[in-house]
Amino acid sequence: MSEGVVVKVAGPLVVARGLQDPKMYDLVKVGTERLMGEIIELRGDRASIQVYEETAGMGPGDEVVSTGEPLSVELGPGLLGSIYDGVQRPLDVIRKKHGNYIARGVEEPGLDREKSWDFLAVAQEGDQVQPGDVLGTVQETSVILHKLMVPPGIAGRLAGISSGSFNVEQPVAVIEREGGQVEVTMLQRWPVRQSRVVATKLAPAEPLITGQRIIDTFFPIARGGTACVPGPFGSGKTVLQHAIAKWANAEIVVFVGCGERGNEMTDVLLEFPEITDPYTGRPLMERTLLIANTSNMPVAAREASIYTGITLAEYYRDMGYNVALQADSTSRWAEALREISGRLEEMPGEEGYPAYLGTRLAAFYERAGRAVCLGAERRQGSITAVGSVSPPGGDLSEPVTQATLRIVKVFWGLEDKLAFARHFPAINWLISYSLYRDKMEEFLRAEVDEEFPALMEEAMAILQREAELQEIVRLVGIEALSFQERLILETAKSLREDFLQQNAFDEADAFTSMRKQFLMLTAIMTLHRSSVQALERGGDIKDVLQAPVRADIATCKFIREEDLVQFDAIIARTREQLAVAPAAG
Repeated sequence: MSEGVVVKVAGPLVVARGLQDPKMYDLVKVGTERLMGEIIELRGDRASIQVYEETAGMGPGDEVVSTGEPLSVELGPGLLGSIYDGVQRPLDVIRKKHGNYIARGVEEPGLDREKSWDFLAVAQEGDQVQPGDVLGTVQETSVILHKLMVPPGIAGRLAGISSGSFNVEQPVAVIEREGGQVEVTMLQRWPVRQSRVVATKLAPAEPLITGQRIIDTFFPIARGGTACVPGPFGSGKTVLQHAIAKWANAEIVVFVGCGERGNEMTDVLLEFPEITDPYTGRPLMERTLLIANTSNMPVAAREASIYTGITLAEYYRDMGYNVALQADSTSRWAEALREISGRLEEMPGEEGYPAYLGTRLAAFYERAGRAVCLGAERRQGSITAVGSVSPPGGDLSEPVTQATLRIVKVFWGLEDKLAFARHFPAINWLISYSLYRDKMEEFLRAEVDEEFPALMEEAMAILQREAELQEIVRLVGIEALSFQERLILETAKSLREDFLQQNAFDEADAFTSMRKQFLMLTAIMTLHRSSVQALERGGDIKDVLQAPVRADIATCKFIREEDLVQFDAIIARTREQLAVAPAAG
């Protein structure tokens, strides 16, 4: 350790001098309360430090101690079900030991040192091991098997390994390599700003099923993909991210509350333990990890929370799991970057954001992806990153949104008008897009039905045509439209209200499987095609639009997954009722 002194304090930025051999991103402890900070700039003999706690009362002459190590997180069994702040301090432990308020300088380890875990060795003494090889397993929760892997940079002969009950600091294996022996514990550390090593990056191959119909059908995200959810205040960004976290077919969920309001994280804490995981039947928290750095917590720690979240996600990806990472919201992180950049007196970019904003965002999102993990087993894992953006006033031309859109492959544009109309998810289907769609269509043809992509194209064309016809209706009235055009408006209304709109509080409608999505879309498009044919045969538009089967289709979203056979009857009734439409008089 080396010691220096504070020469300047400007909010979360502290400038120190006298540190011996300081390095960028070294972890330092500042002042008598040993507040945590990171070196973010070196200029001559002065080091600029980003402090992750409130600096009130600090002044020139206070002591600064460098640890000589980068800011790192603790990795090992016990992460799942926990809630951490931005620098991996366990908030539940702090509350028990120190009360309801976090005092400055409070330190608690990220992993419980006293709890024992049942370690089952799968490697054998004498084996030649390399980074990423699985030494043994721990049943971390009832649904997640934690795999203890050889740390990166260590390879050699396994000189000893034993099954039994150990805490995270006790050695469970010994690896003999050049230069001596290395003891391996269940506790490992990793610098948060450094991405974990993989053997090979892979292209996306299958969708992340979220159960949200507008996403899975029209704007899918791949496992290992990246998505952006921008929208104005009140448009439902957080609610959508909660829904994805609840229902996505990922084994692990990492939810990062970055600068959002505390009540939103409270909702997560209250809801997730009560939610039954649709895939395992167990509480959702058994495969969830929460990081809370809310709006009333130190601004600078927002950056740390993002890196902490992606590092923990990488750790579980390396075990071969598919991880869904939710970051809410990257705008708050960007605002923290802007404040620190201003205090460093750097040349500002657009709207005062630092010129390197796009680079920082890209460095975060590029850590997502699908990969072959290190180790002889050749496991495959993925991280799917979904970041919400909060543009002021919903202005999508602002720098954070535009920088993010240049990086991610999926854009779910939220609209406050839809949200105020109680349309959830409030994704505007006319401005959103997915660059994974072509690849995901191959999956849908093979796994769901050959006709699915064609139905999607036909339905989206109707929604786009509706937008054009609505302009005519607003100008001259619906009477100016032909019967076929009025039918398009009716079908588009059915697509919007019966397919795209979901009820997040209804058991049957909150989550929709891909098979049910296909059947719902088939029912609506069968109704449209049959109605067109009825009109071509001279049917009356009023009779076509008042066919009794329309009421069945309006309620088909509430058909349970185990009763999907009911769609066959609905589709049959549709063809029957519209095949004999009476002639126009």
